[in-house]
Amino acid sequence: MAAYCIVYEQIDDPATFEIYRAQVIPTIEAFGGKFLVRGGKFTTLEGDMPFQRIAVLEFPDRKTAEDWYHSPEYQRILPYRLKATRCQFVVADGV
Repeated sequence: MAAYCIVYEQIDDPATFEIYRAQVIPTIEAFGGKFLVRGGKFTTLEGDMPFQRIAVLEFPDRKTAEDWYHSPEYQRILPYRLKATRCQFVVADGV
């Protein structure tokens, strides 16, 4: 069953975020993942939305998504995203 990483972000340091962004795709692809949503315009129809950006990644399953997140390759670049953004990051199972 596919799993989805859903990331809500507020970018505070665009230059540092660009360092992360330039390196993240190969780490995702190495685990069979892909972006379904990566930034772009969105409309909040209900509730408060304190974030300016949404990313949704699809992986073959939850284990693969979590293996990617904890991989040395991703952990090496993660500090750039954490320094550059305020965010919420969740993994959800598909149906």
